[in-house]
Amino acid sequence: MTGNTSVPGQEPEIEIDTTVAHPARVWDYWLGGKDNYPADQDVGDHLNETMPEVVIWARADREFLGRAVRHMVAEAGLRQFLDIGTGIPTADNTHEVAQRLAPESRVVYVDNDPVVLAHARALLNSSAEGATDYIDADLRDPDAILRAAARTLDFDRPVGITLLGILEFVTTDEAYTIVGRLLDAVPSGSHLAIACPTGEVNGDAMRKVIQDWNDSGATPAVLRDAAQLTRFFDGLELLEPGLVSLPRWRPDPNTLYADREIGFFCGVGRKP
Repeated sequence: MTGNTSVPGQEPEIEIDTTVAHPARVWDYWLGGKDNYPADQDVGDHLNETMPEVVIWARADREFLGRAVRHMVAEAGLRQFLDIGTGIPTADNTHEVAQRLAPESRVVYVDNDPVVLAHARALLNSSAEGATDYIDADLRDPDAILRAAARTLDFDRPVGITLLGILEFVTTDEAYTIVGRLLDAVPSGSHLAIACPTGEVNGDAMRKVIQDWNDSGATPAVLRDAAQLTRFFDGLELLEPGLVSLPRWRPDPNTLYADREIGFFCGVGRKP
């Protein structure tokens, strides 16, 4: 399978609840995008007033995605990626970063937000040598994700799994189970990249941000400490520099806020 693949369920009418904030749309708002609504803007502005650092999260998360994917392609030799919790397409999506270095790379995106689905065609603009696909699915059903991803990815070869800004919307025990199921499905040499908010930095303000978010009626989020986040890498080789603040994971000369410790941690692990 080369080039673009079809999007299951692309054409049916898409229903969007614009009255309640959604993580992907708030993120888009913080990134300066246009695919958001007053409810998203109101929550985004309120959280920004509570702790102005939140806007940095979105930008730092996007930069981390690029650095992690470049590492997986250029240094680890990966050519397959499963991007779960894709969010609304913007610059330097996973397939763009990967295929810039290795045009034959294959990328499967997963999300269940109708706004993301509406823009899914932007995620299917693959190089001729590679392939992309979009799955409308929920992280809580990893088996369905894996079945659909097998149309595009070869699970006998290493896969880079990215879970950025999504695990906080799943209860802790369930999140460990989900990550374990995904890792069980991929072979040695596969990588896991995660990014999540944490109370390790500015703890009181972080807890207030999460409480305000949950009070808004949006998808509830949980805050984890460093030990809980590190547990996602149990059984993996946690790559240097370990679990760190987003801008501090292998920053390059273009990394913004590289000297700042922010309340959003990340890490990359390799399956032995």
